[in-house]
Amino acid sequence: MKRKNILDAAVKLLATNGLHATPMSAIAKAAGTGMGTIYNYFGTKEILINAIYVDIKQQQESLIPGFNPEESVKEQFERYYLTVTNFYLEHPGYYRVMDQLRGSPIITAESKLLGEKGIQPVIALLQQGQQEGLIKDFSMDELLQFISGTILAHLGWQLNSPGRNPSSLSNQLKMVWDAVKK
Repeated sequence: MKRKNILDAAVKLLATNGLHATPMSAIAKAAGTGMGTIYNYFGTKEILINAIYVDIKQQQESLIPGFNPEESVKEQFERYYLTVTNFYLEHPGYYRVMDQLRGSPIITAESKLLGEKGIQPVIALLQQGQQEGLIKDFSMDELLQFISGTILAHLGWQLNSPGRNPSSLSNQLKMVWDAVKK
């Protein structure tokens, strides 16, 4: 419970103040715990940041529905895209933290591997789509960068724009599918 309180407090502060303007002492205060407790759970701020990264990725992964081979590649892709995008729309603090961590040297190779584990089913789906001639024959890295880039751009726009248009996510999804399909 204390570990979760620390992670939650850290996410709130990091999302609001930024990575470099959030000292461990502020996290301890917001979590209602002492510095010693934080350092018992997380030996350094970098370890805490990596724990947040992995925790968010694991939460995201747990929400991604299993792919159903009886559904079309397009239907499965749409479900994945909407699930991930809605996850971050429902947790804007997670988006703001992950946006800061994108490309950050703080995230260790081990944490990145744990985070990438969750996209293996998506890679398999995209490969299936390529084999079936539905998805363009770009490299997997290019497809993943493009798809994740559209999600991040859409989230930034939606979370920073007052009065979200309810159809904008649907429109975004149509544009992304049109861009990756053959």
